[in-house]
Amino acid sequence: MSQKQKIICVLATLAFLFLFSDKAGAASFLPLPQIQIGVNNDADNPQQTATSLQILFLLTILSVAPAILIMMTSFTRIIVVLSFLRSALSTQQMPPNQVLIGLALFLTFFTMAPTWGQINDKALQPYLANKITQTVALERAMEPTRSFMFKQTREKDIALFIYLAKDDRPHSQKEVPTYVLIPAFIISELKTAFQIGFMIFIPFLVIDLIVASTLMSMGMMMLPPVMISLPLKIMLFILVDGWHLVVRSLILSFH
Repeated sequence: MSQKQKIICVLATLAFLFLFSDKAGAASFLPLPQIQIGVNNDADNPQQTATSLQILFLLTILSVAPAILIMMTSFTRIIVVLSFLRSALSTQQMPPNQVLIGLALFLTFFTMAPTWGQINDKALQPYLANKITQTVALERAMEPTRSFMFKQTREKDIALFIYLAKDDRPHSQKEVPTYVLIPAFIISELKTAFQIGFMIFIPFLVIDLIVASTLMSMGMMMLPPVMISLPLKIMLFILVDGWHLVVRSLILSFH
């Protein structure tokens, strides 16, 4: 056995004795905390019960926060349009999903900033200052959100869900229930996103048709048209400053 191997054996033996000896056990140096999750009977008065229910309600809100961000904001329209753009360019996974979702999130923050500013001024800050109750804060927070959704929702979509819910015909926006407004807003956003996506597809579809016809007329039927049309579509998108046009059109579509 060489000198190097002897040193390694000695070090391994010392490490073994250090880890498993009683005097240098890991438990004596790193006591691990005990974590318990459960429900007990310590709520002796209604105030404690109300506090527990508020905590459960807050946890429920946090669990559905992604759905609220996606379905009750401008995120749906933006991400659908960006997905249509990538499909029209035929760039497969470029830009990656992480980039598209990140861009969609920041554009959502930009378009929703005025609405969220009103929620902060009218609901959140007064509630944190103990000037209003939680119920009043929720009602005030829903007003700017409902106003934003009404501006982007078609009347026939609202009428559809009112008919399906068998509710009475509302005479004003205040009489439209929120559970009716939200699905109507979602399908309106999807329709608008598909309309914008269709307009994006047209110029790239023309390029695909021209390239396919040219290759067929030249007898190059074995050459995939995508290999020729892809750089042409990317060049056209760069020349017209496509990202600027798409983002500008998306932002202006909310005004």
